[in-house]
Amino acid sequence: MAYDLWVRHAKVIDGSGGPSFYGDVAVKNGKIVEIGKLGGSATRTIDAEGLVVSPGFIDNPTTARSSVAWSIGIPS
Repeated sequence: MAYDLWVRHAKVIDGSGGPSFYGDVAVKNGKIVEIGKLGGSATRTIDAEGLVVSPGFIDNPTTARSSVAWSIGIPS
């Protein structure tokens, strides 16, 4: 499958409650279509090695803006 966007080599936190993993996230027509170890091609590819990707994450408004960073172990 040819994707519109392929984010590769990221630490993926998918919100399922399971542990994070290293993999890829693919987008087609504005929607996430695959998550995992992917192959194929894309119009745009981002190498996210060393970065965290959280597909579908919704940031609830809060006064403690750093709470998201704390939850994944990033010091404020």
